Amino acid sequence: HACVRDEAVHRDIQEHEQDFELREQMSGYKRMRRQHQKQLIALENRLKAEMDEHMLRLQKELETHANNTYIELERLVKRHVAQTDKEMKSVAAEERRIQQQIVAQQKKELTGFLENQKKEYRLCKDKIKDEMNEDTCASKEEKQERLSRYKETMQHSQAEEEAHLLAQQRLVYDRSCRALKRRSLIRRHEFEQEQLREELNKKRTQKEMEHAMMIRQDESTQDLEHRQLQMLQKLRVELLRLQHQTELENQEEYNSRRQTELHRKHTLEQRQQPRNLKTLEMQIKKQFQDTCKVQNKQYKALRNHQLEVSPKGNHKTILKNLKEEQTRKLCSFSRA
Repeated sequence: HACVRDEAVHRDIQEHEQDFELREQMSGYKRMRRQHQKQLIALENRLKAEMDEHMLRLQKELETHANNTYIELERLVKRHVAQTDKEMKSVAAEERRIQQQIVAQQKKELTGFLENQKKEYRLCKDKIKDEMNEDTCASKEEKQERLSRYKETMQHSQAEEEAHLLAQQRLVYDRSCRALKRRSLIRRHEFEQEQLREELNKKRTQKEMEHAMMIRQDESTQDLEHRQLQMLQKLRVELLRLQHQTELENQEEYNSRRQTELHRKHTLEQRQQPRNLKTLEMQIKKQFQDTCKVQNKQYKALRNHQLEVSPKGNHKTILKNLKEEQTRKLCSFSRA
C-alpha cells in the first residue's frame, strides 16, 4: 500500500509539474506575441512618421515651386507692362513726329501756294491795268468797275483753290493718321502676340517642370512605400520564424523530456516488477482469506438457520450438503 501511495503521489507531482510547465510555456508564448506585436506597432509608427515627413517635404517642395512660378510670372507681367508702355510711348512719339512733319509739309505747301496766288494775282492785276490803259474808249468809272469785278473773280477763284487745297491736305492728313494708327495697332498687336507667346512658353515650361517634379515625387513615394513594406514583411517573417523556432525547441524539449521520463519509468517498472508481483500475491492471499472468512460466517449463519427450521433427523444430511457447497465455492474462489 505504501508503494502504491508513493506512486500516486509521484504521478500527481509529475502531472502538477507538467501542468505548471504547460502554463509557463503558454505564458511565454503570450509574452512573446505581445513583444512581437509591440515591435510591429513601433516599426509601423516609425514608418508612418517617416512617410508623413516625406509627404510634408514633397508638399513644401511643390509650394516652393508654385511660389517661384508665381513670382516669375509676376516679374514677367511687370516687364511686359513696362515694355508695352515704352513701346506705346515710342509709337505715340513716332506718330506725333510724322504728324508734325505732315503738318509742316502741308503748311509749307500752303504758304507756297498762297505766295504763287499772290504773284499770279499781281501779274493778272498789272496785265488788266495795262489793258485798260491801252483802252482809251472806256471811261474811268468803267475801268474801275471792270478792275473791281476782275479782283472779285480772282479772289473768289483763289479762295476756291485754297479751300480745295486745304480739303486735299485734310484728306491726306486724315489718311496718314489712319495709316499711322493702323500701323500702330498692328505693331501693338504683334508686340502683344510676342509677349503672349513668351508668357505661354514660360507657363508651359513651368508646367513641364511641375509635371516632372510630381512624377519624381510619385516615384520616390512608391520607392519609400515599397521599402517600408519590405521592412514590415521582413520583420513579420523574422518574428514568425522566431515564434516557430521557439515552439519547435519547446516541442523538442518536451519530446526529449517525455522520452526520458518514459525511459526512467520503464526502467523503474522493470526494477520494481518482482516487488510488485510479491505485493500482488500478498493482496490476492489477503483477499482470499477475507473471502473465506466471509464464507465461513455466511455458512455458519445458514447452518444455524436451517438446523433451527429443520427436523433433527435431517440435520446430518443438511450439514453434509452445506459442507459440500462450501467446499465447492471455496474451490471456485481459489481457481478464480
